[in-house]
Amino acid sequence: MITITDKSKCCGCSACVQRCPKQCIAMVEDKEGFLYPEVDANRCINCGLCEKVCPVIHQDDREEPLEVFAALNPNEDIRMKSSSGGVFTQLAEKVIEKGGVVFGARFNRQWEVVHDYVEAKEEIGMFRGSKYVQSRIDNDYKEVERFLKEGRYVLFSGTPCQIAGLRGFLGKDYDNLLLVDFICHGVPSPGVFRTFLRDEIDKYARKGVGKNSVLLPCIPLVSERDGIDFKGLDVKSISFRDKRNGWKKFSFVLVFSKVSAAGDKNSVLLSYTPLHENLYLRGFLKDLYLRPTCHFCPAKHLSSGSDITLGDYWGIASTMPELDDDKGISAVTVNTEKGRVAIHSTDAQLRPASWTDLLVHNSALQNSVPIPPQRELFFRSDGKTFEEKIRVLCSEPVTVRRFIKKILKKLHLA
Repeated sequence: MITITDKSKCCGCSACVQRCPKQCIAMVEDKEGFLYPEVDANRCINCGLCEKVCPVIHQDDREEPLEVFAALNPNEDIRMKSSSGGVFTQLAEKVIEKGGVVFGARFNRQWEVVHDYVEAKEEIGMFRGSKYVQSRIDNDYKEVERFLKEGRYVLFSGTPCQIAGLRGFLGKDYDNLLLVDFICHGVPSPGVFRTFLRDEIDKYARKGVGKNSVLLPCIPLVSERDGIDFKGLDVKSISFRDKRNGWKKFSFVLVFSKVSAAGDKNSVLLSYTPLHENLYLRGFLKDLYLRPTCHFCPAKHLSSGSDITLGDYWGIASTMPELDDDKGISAVTVNTEKGRVAIHSTDAQLRPASWTDLLVHNSALQNSVPIPPQRELFFRSDGKTFEEKIRVLCSEPVTVRRFIKKILKKLHLA
């Protein structure tokens, strides 16, 4: 029986929930806003399947890639809409051309991050772009298994621990399954993001903030689980990595429709905050609200079992300056023969790269981030707003220029 006594030993993949034959395990949100499995002991038959599929209990060996590339999608429009070089879209399109299914993380109608699948090329866009929130898997592993048994080709993308969780859930390899993970720094709390987003929209609605803000209708944003319907709210999109100021100095962007007094949604409004000004990104880069297991990640060193690992090729300016146009370059590690076939089947522009060079600027491939001393203070600061917490815990007497330099160094961009 899965019993979580140490939260650093649960990555929240939900493999145990989906594999339980009695459906007696449920994912329950804790006070930090993360989901953990809870077992109804009265229904449990002690079959042990929940422990058998757990990627934290059963960790695979460290691996090294077969090939490493700096890569980009030749379609400039898709590349600019992607966090890095747009290679994921190319892999996904190839799967759909085979009549396959693509799984990834998207926003739902409540602007929570959830896993889902698509079967058409025009729907791939919802999976593009980094989402610095842990996604909710729900029953996606079961859906993957169903499609695989039907003989359909499946691409599943997710964090390394989600990939490891899926492999544990399936219990065997499938020739028609392509697993794609990404270089993961760590996953922030969905509960914290929900609070930030609600406060941010309320702040813009009431007075606007700074030169990049717009005045919006005062409409509260909350989750369905809070029991409030946000009828009338029309957030159009959220981007954590908008490139209008460049790949290396990205911005957090909210786009939404303005609702007139008559109820007409007749104008689209935009608000954006640069990397060094956005409160949520500042807290994320300080590691204040990562999942506890992220500080002890069970799937580093390419041990997730993925076929391909994608990420930003930070450091490209020093290794391949001719590719550095500040529009985004993907780092691609090919981890299996299946992955090699998949990446070479696309029309991605591939430049062979060094595994050693990649690690210099992408330490998250190997290392978990340490627990910052401010993390406990963040979650213990009851009665303070999100903004108040960030301004206190992330405040430093530095100039804007020095702040930007520090953030870029944190992201291995300088």
